[in-house]
Amino acid sequence: MKANEVSRRECLGFLLAGMVIPGLHAQPSGPRFTTRGVVLYPWDLTLTDWPERAAGAGITTIALHAARRLDVLIEYIQSEPGKRFLDECRRLDIQVEYELHAMGALLSREFFYSPGMDMFRMDETGKRNPDGNCCPSSREALTRICEKAVAYGRLLKPSSGRYFYWPDDGGQWCGCPKCAGLNPSDQAVLVENAMVEALRKELDPDARLSHISYGETLAPPATIKPHEALFVEFAPISRIYDRSIGDPEARLGGEPPSHAAYLELLDANLEVFGRDTAQILEYWLDVSRFSSWTRPAGKIPWDAGIVRADARAYAERGIRHVSTFATWIDADYVMRFGDPPLAEYVKALEG
Repeated sequence: MKANEVSRRECLGFLLAGMVIPGLHAQPSGPRFTTRGVVLYPWDLTLTDWPERAAGAGITTIALHAARRLDVLIEYIQSEPGKRFLDECRRLDIQVEYELHAMGALLSREFFYSPGMDMFRMDETGKRNPDGNCCPSSREALTRICEKAVAYGRLLKPSSGRYFYWPDDGGQWCGCPKCAGLNPSDQAVLVENAMVEALRKELDPDARLSHISYGETLAPPATIKPHEALFVEFAPISRIYDRSIGDPEARLGGEPPSHAAYLELLDANLEVFGRDTAQILEYWLDVSRFSSWTRPAGKIPWDAGIVRADARAYAERGIRHVSTFATWIDADYVMRFGDPPLAEYVKALEG
């Protein structure tokens, strides 16, 4: 018998003793996932009873999203509808978070035209370029980013204590001599480590910060050690939804080339960031994605069996936090297509 195999007799012994079989993750005694979230645009809340619908379905968390502009979220939560939304979420014990690609807001591109040009990434031609992200080796860049992260955190303070300041969507990272040996996730983690230290010092000693595994940062960091308060947020946007994420035969047209490759990347990230705080950011209810980000929106191609199988693959890895984009589920969507499958979503997560 190989070293990592367990005999039938040993398996029975483990079960009778209430022990965990080596190589498997213990399943929780309560809900399979402690976070069961959705991600919405502020304008999706034209469906004004979203908090009640979420609470009734068993959803624990609503994250507000904007593509890249923090001011859109601030304007909403300071409006009367936004205040009512926050009050309802507090009353219903629903956590509120804020998730977006924030680098352009944390480090204004206007500074590129100042003497501080070195705050921005060096591109493949050897020139500084303000087209995305920053130079993580620039102390001035990190200082400005941290100051803004704290300032915006005072205005957009998540009730969960979890912050989400993602890198630029599709943005490249720095190739200067100091950064050239660091992969994109290493560079992102340098920035995130500085941000979470500032958030813990200035706002909340228990603050946690997302490292999104997506796009350029899909692979884990190879050199830079993440701060203990970083958690990985895995977003498999390029997967297909007529096959489970656990289906090894599901092939994709780009990178990664398959669902199996996606799960290999997830496992590699879990080894670096840990499992207990890891979150999956899925697209099961993302009307905008299934509509190719073009209005008028179409109906979600909901498949509870796929979600159940996906949830099983994630839970088997010890993951306890799951959310899905549910953008464009608004008043117009409900008027045209009826109620969205929110309760079905939570039921599928629980298996």
